[in-house]
Amino acid sequence: MDFTVECEPRNRDINPRQLRRTGQIPVVLYGHKKAESVSLSLPTVVAERMLAAVEVNNTLVEVKVPELSLKCVSLLRDVQTHPWKGELYHLSFFAISGQDNVTITAPLNLVGEPVGVKNENGSLDVVLTSLELQCDPQNIPESIEVDISSLKVGDAIHVKELKLPKGVVSEGEEDRVVASVLPPAGTTTPSDDTPSDSEISADTTEADTANVDE
Repeated sequence: MDFTVECEPRNRDINPRQLRRTGQIPVVLYGHKKAESVSLSLPTVVAERMLAAVEVNNTLVEVKVPELSLKCVSLLRDVQTHPWKGELYHLSFFAISGQDNVTITAPLNLVGEPVGVKNENGSLDVVLTSLELQCDPQNIPESIEVDISSLKVGDAIHVKELKLPKGVVSEGEEDRVVASVLPPAGTTTPSDDTPSDSEISADTTEADTANVDE
């Protein structure tokens, strides 16, 4: 298990602001034994230590509540903070026990240096740094490796081209661009409508010939 936290039952009648003044923050656990929710509290110092070690919607956290004889493996779903002070306000966990599939967020780890950057002076444009995935709760990938070494100028790799672990599927549009290689600054990629040098030369020769005939 990546991290374990020990919580206490929380009376919903207690004002969250008052709770935070005592060094605790409100916590809600969803999905445990298909219950609607369980209201809990957690020491702020423990929550801060946990946030330094786990990733939201990716890392497994064991939530224990001795007074309720509750122990379950969960995902940290949401972290709420004060708009400008940055202080912790609220945490949400989602119990994965008994769930067939869970939706998680995995970081994308770009591997290699694109050919278009190394040999063609292009620049790498990273569009997605993470991806929502659906997977078995017992096989949550920490990250997804994306090999970009073969990308040339004008190339792009899309979500549908990623090599995902067995049983893992992506959420959302499959045609989304993960990363691409842009041409060097000040240049453009030729299009089908752009005349080639030979076509321009031929047109110029025909125009000169027409002028002589006249």
